[in-house]
Amino acid sequence: MMDDDNQETFKNVSQKPGLQIWTINNMQMVPVPAQGFGNFFEGDCYIILHGSGQSADIHYWIGNSSSQDEQGAAAIYVTQLDEHLGGSPVQHRESQGNESAMFRSYFKNGLIYKKGGVASGFHHVEPNVYNVLRLLHVKGRKHVTATEVEVSWNSFNNGDIFLLDMGKAIVQWNGPQSNKREKLKAVLLAQDVRDRERGGRAQIGVVEGGAERDSPELMKIMTAVLGQRSGQLKEAVADDEPDQVQNASVRLYQVFENGGNLVVQEVATQPLTQDLLHSSDCYIADQGGSSVMVWKGKQASKVERQEALNRGYMKAKKYPQSTSVDVMSEGGESAMFKHLFKSWRDKGQTQGLGATYNVGKIAKVDQVKFDVMELHARPELAAQQRMVDDASGDVKVWRIEKLELAEVNPNTYGQFYGGDCYLVLYTYQISNQQQYILYMWQGRHATKDEITACAFQAVNVDNKYNGAPVQVRVIMGKEPRHFLAIFKGKLIIFEGGTGRPGVVNPERGPRLFQVRGTNELNTKATEVPSRASSLNTNDVFVLQTDHVCNLWYGKGCSGDERVMGRSVSEALSKQDKQVVMEGQEPAEFWVALGGKAPYACDKRLQREEPPHSPRLFECSNQTGCFRMTEVHDYAQSDLDEDDVMLLDTWEEIFLWVGDSANEYETKEAWNSAQDYLRTHPAGRDTETPIVSVKQGYEPPTFTGWFGAWDPHKWSVSFDSERQQRQHSSCNSFFNKSPASGGGYRAPGGPTGSPRPSSPISPSAHRAPSLSPSSGFSPSGPGGMYLDPEILINKSPSELPQGVDPGSREDHLTDAAFENLLGTTRSDFKRLPKWRQSDLKKKAGLF
Repeated sequence: MMDDDNQETFKNVSQKPGLQIWTINNMQMVPVPAQGFGNFFEGDCYIILHGSGQSADIHYWIGNSSSQDEQGAAAIYVTQLDEHLGGSPVQHRESQGNESAMFRSYFKNGLIYKKGGVASGFHHVEPNVYNVLRLLHVKGRKHVTATEVEVSWNSFNNGDIFLLDMGKAIVQWNGPQSNKREKLKAVLLAQDVRDRERGGRAQIGVVEGGAERDSPELMKIMTAVLGQRSGQLKEAVADDEPDQVQNASVRLYQVFENGGNLVVQEVATQPLTQDLLHSSDCYIADQGGSSVMVWKGKQASKVERQEALNRGYMKAKKYPQSTSVDVMSEGGESAMFKHLFKSWRDKGQTQGLGATYNVGKIAKVDQVKFDVMELHARPELAAQQRMVDDASGDVKVWRIEKLELAEVNPNTYGQFYGGDCYLVLYTYQISNQQQYILYMWQGRHATKDEITACAFQAVNVDNKYNGAPVQVRVIMGKEPRHFLAIFKGKLIIFEGGTGRPGVVNPERGPRLFQVRGTNELNTKATEVPSRASSLNTNDVFVLQTDHVCNLWYGKGCSGDERVMGRSVSEALSKQDKQVVMEGQEPAEFWVALGGKAPYACDKRLQREEPPHSPRLFECSNQTGCFRMTEVHDYAQSDLDEDDVMLLDTWEEIFLWVGDSANEYETKEAWNSAQDYLRTHPAGRDTETPIVSVKQGYEPPTFTGWFGAWDPHKWSVSFDSERQQRQHSSCNSFFNKSPASGGGYRAPGGPTGSPRPSSPISPSAHRAPSLSPSSGFSPSGPGGMYLDPEILINKSPSELPQGVDPGSREDHLTDAAFENLLGTTRSDFKRLPKWRQSDLKKKAGLF
């Protein structure tokens, strides 16, 4: 039972959404002021409440130097707080250095680990206090942590970033091997310290390690504090390996009382189903030790609920203290927990707009009227419906023939043969701008060469449209909703054969097609084996023989489905149509199917397909090895231009390719998307559509999964942003000018230390012409370069002699190249050709 003091503490817990933090001081919960959020003393334990109501999460954070008593008190308070909030929050245990991605997402600018703790006389942040001297070791690209280390050159290394915090001044030192994303995150952390702890009255300077001579004033300050540096700095320290995104070996254990003893018994392995969970017991879902989740049934006994995860289980499994542990009650399951189950239905869940159903193996979609303006105005609706528009755009179809593209006769649009591969280009408009989707349809019986050629030709079509198309891989039978819609209810999929002109398909005898759909936007006909066992009482079937075309109406199908069945039959055959009602079939019907046999006739097969929360992952090899890292509580700003991002919406997998992502990341992301589906603990369909989206060309079916989307975020050229940042950096640290080598302050973001501009050769100004004897060497040190104005927005005839109009960037100095194109020369060469062309066009060099 909670005492009066604790009751008083919990009465002050806010019910509003947001973040609340307490620390354990003398075994009591003491609130942490907002200025101290993100600062964690290594000797303390903390309780963090995020959200409210049914969507609240409680975390308790354990510092590396905290005492057993403090850890025990934190665990007790978490349980009591959970009870105070009605038992609906999900509980998470966090340990220093091993925090979950969800926990880190609350502190966008990073976590700061501080030495000591409350028991040692340390206090949380007091605003506007400047008597500070500390050195922070900053690590991480997506989730940043800063640890207090010894204020000495001995703490530095070449791969990381360090913040020398002196109260009124913060100097950021960037290791020579750190990348621009890490530098950006470190600056944001420094700004956060300045604004939150110093009331905005501290100045920030940046020193580039390896180029300290460019910032002599800042180096004087660092030397005054750290002393003269001697010897070589330590080499880069490898980042810790991230947890596995998912672990295939999921096991479910039941926890129950038996004769006064608590029994833990394994009951299932993946894929798990919701009916395994009984309200009368508790369960442990164990992902091979990468995470442990505890589920408490509402009717479980008090002993079961309190002791479901005692230390015995963790010790028996020999799991380390850092193992992620989540505890939740029935009805308050986390999205991560639900993702472990093949299907999940929340109590009282109602059918939403355009809800999807599963009947047998083929999705059935309720009728929905699509208003194209509504979809454009509400991208979240477009995302939920997987529809970029009302499918009224232009369609062009090619078939792969002899590994080349061959245009398909428009009269046969919508007819796809299992022995072929096709490219379907869909063109539509949003705000008077052309948008493209390129579908790659792969027949089940197509050859490997044809499938490879399909992918190759897709690249050619993509390049023709300057990389604008969204690319969607479509496996036969797994067509996404929009693909169905663009063929206006006439989509027919033949099991085998080919649609190539002049090729005679072998005689197949009677053919049976299952028709699913209620309107032109959601209907398709799929060829199934011509056997009675293929029938389903919930659907319409078309049986085509040499003499007649039968329309079989199952007892469970609707009037709308019958209308669409007749429409499909008209596209299939010009023969007379004969309606056959279920239960009134003539003998000839069964003879054509090889005889009467049992088939699916239970209407209970129809069930709602459950919604799943989308998940975002970063795919990167910037640390030297390829890895996927989940991004919690994601937003558009989490899409990293240097990487590939994977968005899992359950029905589709999106691969978002940043402008600066390298070829290796793009290739590995595609492979990882397939591995992700193959190893998913819920037993996901490996043929789930994979959609490739390029930065700047995002369709509403992608943007709608983000809370707020700024369509202009990437339309402003990086070049102009860079110029603005350089202009803002002119007020340099301690009011020194850039020319004095004083580095810069960071009022709004990182810029990098000013580089001395490479001088333009006077001869280039006097005589804008080049010859082999001029000694021009674009890449040679000390070579002669041209003034950018001679190259920008000039027709080929206006260029100096000897300049290749298609390679005029070769005649820029490195500094001019980076200023104009927004990237280094080496990074530019690693970009795909379409992106290089795009950057050159924006810079006026094309």
